[in-house]
Amino acid sequence: MTTKTDAQRDAEIREEDAPSQETTDATEAEITEAGATEDDEAAEAAAEAELARLAEENAEADRPSGVGQGAAAIVSVALGVVAMSGSWLGTIASARESLIGQLNTSQSASVATQVSEVYGDSWHAAALVGGVISLIALLVGAFVLVRPAFGVPGRPQAIWIKSVAWAGVSLGVLGLLLAIAKYSDLLLGLPKTS
Repeated sequence: MTTKTDAQRDAEIREEDAPSQETTDATEAEITEAGATEDDEAAEAAAEAELARLAEENAEADRPSGVGQGAAAIVSVALGVVAMSGSWLGTIASARESLIGQLNTSQSASVATQVSEVYGDSWHAAALVGGVISLIALLVGAFVLVRPAFGVPGRPQAIWIKSVAWAGVSLGVLGLLLAIAKYSDLLLGLPKTS
């Protein structure tokens, strides 16, 4: 009987150890699953962060860079300078009006008529072309300054673009005033002939 009892005790001990072994195996499986879940969550978080970074880069790439506005501001300044210094188109218009004046006046015409037809009309043609170019410079510069109001909200215009656009507007206004003064004979009017 002692043997059976020992055998029974051994069986009982084995039975007691068996659930502990199962519990240990279950705990190890839970730890492995928890580690895998943490790894999956970390991988998901990294993937989401990467997607957010790529979306931000794409959003920045889709925003206008301001290159067109900068180019328009520079064009405005260039037109203002051309209007004030004289242009090829103004020279051609002036020469054309001078030629037309020479053709339309006879040699027997009075000196005042000859001066007006030959020189006055060509002076006015040059002033008119300068005024048109100045007006275009003024409008382009003003468009560049007003453009951010109709563009991407929250995206400020670069300071250099504003500065160059203001220079273009200033040159346009000054050129327009000079053209009006030339055309109305306030500035360097025709000499009086009597």
